[in-house]
Amino acid sequence: MKRLFIFLYLFVLFDPIYGTKTTDKPTLCQGNYHSEAEAVAQLKRLASTHSNLAEWKKRATAVREQFLNGAKLSPLPKRTPLNPIIKNKRHYDGYTVESAAFEARPGFFVYGNLYRPTGHQGKHPGILCPHGHYRGPEGARQRPDQQHRCATLARMGAVVFSYDMIGFGDSQHLGWKHSHPQALTLQTWSSIRAVDFLESLPDVDEKRIGVTGCSGGGTQTFLLTMVDERVLVSVPVVMVSAHFFGGCNCESGMPIHKTPKLETNNAEFAALAVPRPLKLISVGGDWTKNTPKVEYPYIRSIYKYYNAEAKVENTHFANEDHGYEYSKRQAMYPFMAKHLGLNTTGVLDKKTGKFDESRNTIEKTATMRTFNTIAEMPNHALKPGTIVTLH
Repeated sequence: MKRLFIFLYLFVLFDPIYGTKTTDKPTLCQGNYHSEAEAVAQLKRLASTHSNLAEWKKRATAVREQFLNGAKLSPLPKRTPLNPIIKNKRHYDGYTVESAAFEARPGFFVYGNLYRPTGHQGKHPGILCPHGHYRGPEGARQRPDQQHRCATLARMGAVVFSYDMIGFGDSQHLGWKHSHPQALTLQTWSSIRAVDFLESLPDVDEKRIGVTGCSGGGTQTFLLTMVDERVLVSVPVVMVSAHFFGGCNCESGMPIHKTPKLETNNAEFAALAVPRPLKLISVGGDWTKNTPKVEYPYIRSIYKYYNAEAKVENTHFANEDHGYEYSKRQAMYPFMAKHLGLNTTGVLDKKTGKFDESRNTIEKTATMRTFNTIAEMPNHALKPGTIVTLH
C-alpha cells in the first residue's frame, strides 16, 4: 500500500507526457532559473516525452501553444493594415538604405531601416535583423556590427529589415520604454508583422525568408522561428541555452516556459525550427558555453526525426565573449548564403574565405531615424506607453 501511494504521488508530480513537475500556477523562469546540471536533467526529461516523429510533433504543438498562450498571443491578433512608410533613400556601394516604419497594430509603429541590393536581378530573399539590449551611445540597430551584417547581406542580394525593439532606437527616441508591460508580446507580434512587411515588398521572394539576431535579438530569432513557419532559415547568436532563460522581461517575464501542464526551455524553443535550416553560434564567455555538448546535441536529436541533421549546425568560439562581432558574422554569412541562395560574388574573398565588409558605410544615428519627433508621425499614432489592444 505504501509503495502504491509513493507511485501515485510521483505520477501526479511528474507527468511523463509533458515532462513537467506539476505546480498550482505558471512559474516565471527568468535569468539563471536553474543550474547547468539541472538544465541537463531537464533536457533528459523533455527527451523522454517523445521517441518518434509523431510524438515529437504532438509535443511541438503543445510547446508552441503554451508560448502563445503565455505571451498573450493566442489567438493570433488580426492582421491589420501595415500602412508602411518608406523614405529617405541613401545610395551606397552595392546597396541602398531607407528609413522605414509600419503599423504592427493600428497606431503602434515598428521602426527600422530597409537595406536593398543593387545590381541583382529578380526577386530577393528577405532577412530580418532584430537587435539585442545594448544601450551604448550608438544605440541598438544603429550599432556598427548590426549595420555591417545588414549591408553585407544586402550586397549579396538580400532585402534586409533591421528593426527596433520597444524602447530602443527610434522607439526610445519617440518616448517608448523597454519596461512596457507588453514588451514580450509586442516584440514577438512586431516580428511576425515584420515578415508580413517583407512579404509585401514586390522585390522580395516570400519563400526565402531568414532571421538572425544576437542576445535579445537571438531570443527574438528563435521565438519568431518557433511560431512562424514562413521563416526558412534562422541563426540565433549567443542566446540558445538550456539553463539561461533570458535576463529581461521581454524574454522571460511572462509564463511561457513552465506551467502546471508543461515545462520547456529555450533549447527546445530553438528546436521547433526543425526541419528548417538552423545555425547556433555560441561562445565560451557566456551562457552558451555548453552549446556544443548540451543544447546542440539535443536539438540534433530532434532533427534526426526528419533525417535533417545536415540542416542544423553549431559554430562555437570557445575563447570569445557575448556579441555579434566580425568572427560571428563570418560564421553566419555562408549559412545564409547557402540556404537562401545569396550571391557571394564580389563579397566573398575566395583566397581568405572571408566576407568583405570594407565597402559598407556606417551611418550616423540621425541619418537612420524614421521620425525625428512625434509631430512628424501620423495623427493616429499611439502615445508612448499606451497599452496596445491586440484582440
